[in-house]
Amino acid sequence: MKPRAKFLVGGAVILGAAGYLMASSIRTTAVYYVTPQELAGKVAADPSLVGTGVKLGARVVPGSIERDPGGREVAFRVSDGARTYPVEYRGVIPDTFTDSADVIVEGRLGTDGTFHATTLLAKCASRYENAPKYRSTPGYRPATVARSA
Repeated sequence: MKPRAKFLVGGAVILGAAGYLMASSIRTTAVYYVTPQELAGKVAADPSLVGTGVKLGARVVPGSIERDPGGREVAFRVSDGARTYPVEYRGVIPDTFTDSADVIVEGRLGTDGTFHATTLLAKCASRYENAPKYRSTPGYRPATVARSA
């Protein structure tokens, strides 16, 4: 076999192995969150999913948030409009966590139907707005920097 052919075969083997490793790692680490209705359907079809780690995306039910006096535990309900789950979370609570906030919780569904979250992510698009335009504000004066000569 010619050296060029050996080089091409070796390169193809290396690229194939790298592609296989990338594809298998993406498949095992890719996480999709489910809605409460999807989770209920999956649990009904396969009860062994209870106690398995999953990400759940939904909206906090208004008026359902109950904070522990210590401030690091919270219980609330999430819903997608069709199904509701109670959630218990212990940890740092995001500032954007409020009634009607869209949340993604990661954890396990208990046998009692309560979702025990280990991670709480709160989304709130209204908190991320453009900065105000100060030049249009009456009385605005830009800060001056003293220059040394």
